[in-house]
Amino acid sequence: MIFLEPEQYQQKCAQLFNLYQKDISTLLPFARIEHIGSSAIPNAISKGDLDIYIEVMPEQFDFAIEQLKTLNFIEKQNTLRTHELCMLESLNNDEVAFQLVTSHSEFIFFLTFRDKLMVSPTLVNEYNQLKLQCSHLDPYQYRTIKSDFISHVLKSSSF
Repeated sequence: MIFLEPEQYQQKCAQLFNLYQKDISTLLPFARIEHIGSSAIPNAISKGDLDIYIEVMPEQFDFAIEQLKTLNFIEKQNTLRTHELCMLESLNNDEVAFQLVTSHSEFIFFLTFRDKLMVSPTLVNEYNQLKLQCSHLDPYQYRTIKSDFISHVLKSSSF
């Protein structure tokens, strides 16, 4: 796995987020749309991909999935899928993923984790070091270790 320095990818991701935000807002004017993931966190290293958080009311969830597919996205396979979470990945060759969640679900943690890192350079540094230490691992092993770190940050009230 190759990780990029922030100056190598964050500006591009911010521009891409702004473009997608406009398209998503047109399709889903009722949705909350947020830039999440490492590309949203100052000084975070990343694989260079963009994650977009899209929150809708439970009764809008299925409709939102169908609308987002019109942007040339498909439901991501081999990942957690519930009636409150649907991950969609781009077929546009741009390394973009949507995290569609329902309001008031447990999946608000996407925002909580981002916000905790945004106010803690120490946590960002720890996250960066963890990623670098995992660069030789396969994606499954990396996701497991990353998930443990995220859980630790979310459970801690000291951040």
